[in-house]
Amino acid sequence: MNPDGSLRLDGIDETVSHLIGHDIDGMYILGSTGEGLSLTSPERCAVAERFVDRVNGRVPVIVQCGSESLRQSKQLAADAQSIGADAVSAVSPVYFKPDCVQTLVDSMAEIASGAPDLPFYYYHIPGATGVNLPMVDFLKLSADRIPNLRGIKFTSPNVHELQTCLNYSQGQFEILWGQDESLYCGLIAGVHAAVGSTYNFAAAIYQQLIRAFSDRDIAKVRELQARSQAIVNTFIPYGPRAAQKAMMSMIGIDCGPSRLPIASLPANRYEELRRDLEAIGFFEWIAEPLRVESAG
Repeated sequence: MNPDGSLRLDGIDETVSHLIGHDIDGMYILGSTGEGLSLTSPERCAVAERFVDRVNGRVPVIVQCGSESLRQSKQLAADAQSIGADAVSAVSPVYFKPDCVQTLVDSMAEIASGAPDLPFYYYHIPGATGVNLPMVDFLKLSADRIPNLRGIKFTSPNVHELQTCLNYSQGQFEILWGQDESLYCGLIAGVHAAVGSTYNFAAAIYQQLIRAFSDRDIAKVRELQARSQAIVNTFIPYGPRAAQKAMMSMIGIDCGPSRLPIASLPANRYEELRRDLEAIGFFEWIAEPLRVESAG
């Protein structure tokens, strides 16, 4: 964003370069961290097109298309397909909420039909939407109703429900884990991938964690997960959305201010957050892999 709240599309270029440089495996755009629901439809299309163009096929790009209007969301999905996105996703409407699983399925089917040639992921984030319906029932009812359903972006601490979905799907559906501070739990459960906000500025920590998990170095996994939790516990009191934008700025990626109703951090709070992050070792942690590589 520019200081006046308007879009600054060239900032996307720097973000893409940063993420690709940290070996991420895909990009999920216009979700919670990307403030997708605070943008107009033309703005969302412009952002999606810029990301797809700058990524240029190097990793998959998933475009979050959910809004309060199913027709608008369906059109956003169609636009994502037309610009060459790799998949689409949608969060539930949050004002007129689906009151049962079947209504949620029907709503997502409407959106997914806008991009019939692309995989579709339902974005389950009940802490933000207030829509907390049984996800295994969603998968069961969606199997025939949403032909391009690929899976769920599962952002809920309910590990029991997560495991139930994984057990049910048996490889038919992908479950993308959205709880950064408990990535370890998702890996043990068998999630197919992880999508989260803190990967934007702390990918190095999570890449190490995943490698340690693959190597069965559980002590290292616990150490790295504890770092992730320390980071989250540090920035949450500052307001998670505004704080994470500030943290991107601190590592050299200027994403600009947030758009109301998300209030940006004032200068004094920005510096307080920086000091708190320094105190826990954040800046050293995210640089560790770079030091290892340069030493080799």
